[in-house]
Amino acid sequence: MKLSDIEISVVKSKRKTVSIYVERDGSVSARVPETWNEEEILEVLKSKEYQIHKNLALWTQLNDTKIEREYVNGQSFLYLGRNYRLKIVEDNTSALVLRNGYFLLDKHKESKAKELFVEFYKTKLKEKIDPVIVRYKAQLGVKPNEIKIMELQNRWASCSSKGNLNFHWKCAMAPIDVLNYIVLHELTHLIHVNHTPAFWNEIDKIMPDYEKHMHWLKINGAGMDL
Repeated sequence: MKLSDIEISVVKSKRKTVSIYVERDGSVSARVPETWNEEEILEVLKSKEYQIHKNLALWTQLNDTKIEREYVNGQSFLYLGRNYRLKIVEDNTSALVLRNGYFLLDKHKESKAKELFVEFYKTKLKEKIDPVIVRYKAQLGVKPNEIKIMELQNRWASCSSKGNLNFHWKCAMAPIDVLNYIVLHELTHLIHVNHTPAFWNEIDKIMPDYEKHMHWLKINGAGMDL
């Protein structure tokens, strides 16, 4: 659906309210009640046009700081909220390893650098979130089904109707407190599907400072990339 010069992807679901998002790639999506017709959707989008333009302007500003990383000596890479510089080395015991404050990449594996980094983040993220999931699922009284680390396009994480939780491997770049928030957020969706006041109240009971972590993602999310 088009609003002025903005293309908006509309997703209908069993909900009562409208949520509009500027995705990480700059596209705009709207989640609306499944009973609404096109005219009703367009009317609401028009009423929120100013806010949409404002959010797009903010997205542009935040993404101005996006880092285009190269796999060369001295380039910094994020892990758990900290930057570590890359060293290309001879005869590394592993293709890619984080050691003594540096990412060490085997010189003979440079052509596969990105794949190695993605695999590193996937492995480390699984290690970090497993105990967090155990802790928060006990506090919330929920039982997630499958847990996967994968490429998620424009989401840090997602929760399916079957109770499957998916986490973007890039989450391994976030500080541990922010990572805890991401996990708690998705587990809470097993109780409340939508971002209702009840959803945020549930999170607030366990993590009263969750807004601080949301803000960190908003400001630094563009830099969490390869």
